[in-house]
Order: sequence, then C-alpha cells, then structure tokens
Amino acid sequence: MKISDLPLHYNAADILEHNLAKRAGKVALYSLEREMTFRQVSQEVNQVGNALRNLGVRIGDFVSLLSLDLPEWVTSFFGTLKIGGSVVGMSTTLTPPEYAYMLDDSRARVLIVDETLLPKIEEIRTGRPFLEHIVVIGRPGRNEDIAYADWIKGERTELNTARTHRDDFCTLNYTSGTTGQPKGIQHAHKDMPISSQLYTVNTLGLNENDRTFAVARLFFTYGLGVTLFSPWHVGASTVLCSKPPRTATNVLETIDRFKPTFLFNVPTGYASILAVEGFAERYNLSSLRVCAAAGEALPEAIWHAWKERTGLEIVESMGTTEAFALFLSNRPNDNRPGTIGKAVEGFELKVADENGHEVPRGEIGDLMVKGETFSLFYLHQYHRSQQAFRGEWLFTGDKFYVDGEGYYHYTGRVDEMLKAGGIWVSPVEIENTLRKHQAVFECAVMGRPDRDGLLKPKAFVALRPGYTASAELENELIEHCKANMAAYKRPRWVAFMDELPKTATGKIQRSALCSA
Repeated sequence: MKISDLPLHYNAADILEHNLAKRAGKVALYSLEREMTFRQVSQEVNQVGNALRNLGVRIGDFVSLLSLDLPEWVTSFFGTLKIGGSVVGMSTTLTPPEYAYMLDDSRARVLIVDETLLPKIEEIRTGRPFLEHIVVIGRPGRNEDIAYADWIKGERTELNTARTHRDDFCTLNYTSGTTGQPKGIQHAHKDMPISSQLYTVNTLGLNENDRTFAVARLFFTYGLGVTLFSPWHVGASTVLCSKPPRTATNVLETIDRFKPTFLFNVPTGYASILAVEGFAERYNLSSLRVCAAAGEALPEAIWHAWKERTGLEIVESMGTTEAFALFLSNRPNDNRPGTIGKAVEGFELKVADENGHEVPRGEIGDLMVKGETFSLFYLHQYHRSQQAFRGEWLFTGDKFYVDGEGYYHYTGRVDEMLKAGGIWVSPVEIENTLRKHQAVFECAVMGRPDRDGLLKPKAFVALRPGYTASAELENELIEHCKANMAAYKRPRWVAFMDELPKTATGKIQRSALCSA
C-alpha cells in the first residue's frame, strides 16, 4: 500500500467504520470492563464526536487523552479523529510537570482523563493557558469537570466524518525527555492504514480471524498501531488490559482468558514470562499463533527459551515513534534469531557513515530509513528536527551492520556505543554473552570511565533465583565474557541489582542506570 492508494480526502476513522458493512455485530474489543461490537464502538465514537463538537472542538484542534487502556480510551480516540481533531496520547507514568509541558506545547483544549490519574492533573491544572475542559472517565474531582458517562449521554449515535486531507495530522505522541524536553511527534491520517497493511498484514499475516493483544499501552505508537489500527484494518478483534502495571502474570491471565492469536510484547516482557515457574502449564497459551517483539534487541537466549517452552518462535521487528510503522522485521517463514530481519516492503533502509554514505556489508554504521509513514518534524523543536529528519531519510540514532545474507544486526544506540582501545564495542553483544551464563536473569551494559577517564563497559545484572551476588560471581561473569568474546570487550565491573529499572512498556530503562 502507498499514499497514492488512498483518496486525497481521507480520515483514519474509516479503519473502524468500514467494518460496519459486513461485520457490525462482531466483537471488536474485548476487555475486563466490557465487550463491544463494531457497531457499539462506532455508536459510542459518534457520541463522543458530537460531545466534542458541543465543546467547540473543530478540525485541527488537539484533545489530550490520559487514561489506562479502557474502552473509553478507544472511543475518545476515534471520536476525536472522526471530527478532524488530533489526539495527544499521554503516558500514564509521567510527572505533573511533564503533563503541564505537553498540555501547553500541544495547546490541547480538552483533556479526557481517567479518575485514577486525575490527582496528577490537579497539581498543574491551574495556569494552563489553553486547556478549557476536563472530561473524567469515572467521577469528576471538581464541579466544573464533566463525567464521561454524563457527557455522552443523550448524544446522537450518528455523525458525519470530517472531510480531512490524508496528510492532516491526527495523532501527537511525546517521546522520552531524558535528553531535554520531550519531543512531540505528529502523524497523519494516511500513516495508519499504510503501516497496518505493510507490517502486520503483509509481513506478519494478520487476518480478520485473528485477535491481537499488545503489552505496549495505547499511548505508545507501537501499542496504538497493533492494538487498534492493524486489527480493525482487516476486521480482526483486539484485547485490552487496563491492569497497572503489566506484570507477567497479568499478561498470562489476559492471554488465558481472552485467547488472542497475536501477542505483541517487548523482549524484557518475554523474559519476565519465562521467569514465571510453570507458566506454560499453568496458563493456556494454545490460542497464540504469532508472537512478535519490538522496542529493544531480542537476545538469542530468550528466543530459544521461548521456542523450547511454548513451541512458538518470536518474530523480532523494529520501528520508531517517528516512523509510526515497524520498518524492519523478521518473518514467520523467515525468522533469523540474533537479527532483526530485513526491510519491510514499502521501506528503504541503508547503514551509513557520518556523511550519509552507505558503508560496506559487515561494517557498523548509522541506520537510515525512508518511507511514507514518517513524521516531518518535532513539534516546536527546530534544531532537533534538523538532526533527525534529513530530506527523505530518517536518522534513527541506531547502530547496525548488514551481514552477507542481507540480515540486519542491531549493535546499540549511537549514544550508547563504546570505544575500548579505539575499537567500537556493542553493549548488545556483551549483554547477549552475559545472558548465556546460567546465573544471569537480565542485564544491561553502559559505559563508565575508569581511573584514567577512559570509557569502559560496566554491566548491571539481576540474578536468577538461587544465585547470590559476590565478588567471586562478579569475576566469574567477567571471565565468562573473556572466554566467549574478544577480551577487550569484557565488562570491567559488574553491579548486581535486585531488578533492573523498566519503562512503561517493560523495556530496560537505561537512563535510570546513568547514576547507578
């Protein structure tokens, strides 16, 4: 699918609406709160759209969403899109000052917030120059706030779709602000069907008989794409889990109860499930036919352990918030553990030097990507936009090399690569070697200066049950690395931790290790 396959005037809400012709009575959404058919979702979407118009929301206006993965998140999202608005999907794990920044930066006129998260907004709601209305999913905190249920009650269940251009923006997501203010990334209506078709349908084989479940929450582009747009693009169903946090047992219970056929997870999430004793016997996972992973490098040890315990292979893929789509992937019928596969059809990739010139195969360089689903800039951040968006190409900030058979190997982030003795060292390679030791449950490698101020690898390790941190074990792990890789790549120090810090998606939060 290409941009030219879409009409000039297109609204991504059609990804939901087109299902009404043949499958209106089919269950579109499963959750602990309620099940909803395509017809029921569409009717509530229309009520939300009409209620937003009554608040004065028009084409191009921003509506912020701060909620757990509830059915109301879904209906609020599509209701905003259908009237031509743009949704600001805000992470549920941030601080009040970060919410203040996002509300001001986006100039959102309406905030729809879950009552459990309302206290975070109470701290910063005063002084927001653009925020006019707060709609609460649950019980409002103030008289001027609006209860979601009362807000849509009595609204018409019919609504004409706004005549948006396919290039009009419809989503705004903010990336981590570990190196400055969060970066606002906008995506257009066109990006949703194109990414759904190219990745989940053409690459993974999703069809209308499937049911998807993603560990990544809806406020992430990864979660949004594979939870809502991809399944409904082909008429499949989706599963939501509102339980915070997404523990391994929560994920297993959700699979056991709702029987998804597709599981979208992060590698650390698969490792957490593998750590649950007897999980394959205690929970029914027989519904799964495709297990996908993205968000961080998938260690081969986890791939093989998952295959051994479940009989299923993990299909590793990669995308970015800037691209919306996942543009690099293995395939269910061409799955090469230890690599992230090859380019997804519809995208062009190159591994380049600092001047943007493609490097020879086998040589590490910067991954550059070209495609039709990409954002154009970071909102209100001119210089950072110049660094990432380079003409037709997106500079991902990831280091890769391509092997002789054309498979892509991830070696780390540009700002995480280390030089030891003048030679590039990949933290990912050290981590994969450490994970092969029977004592290591999870690990991360970062650069730390030695007594001479030279950067050297330091490993942060969480141990499996039955193992105890000690100087002897530290030395054993270092010697294990020396025996299984070039000696100069070995970690110089090992710091033992009860568990490694995680992001909201379950990935290891490397930024939190910077001060450790």
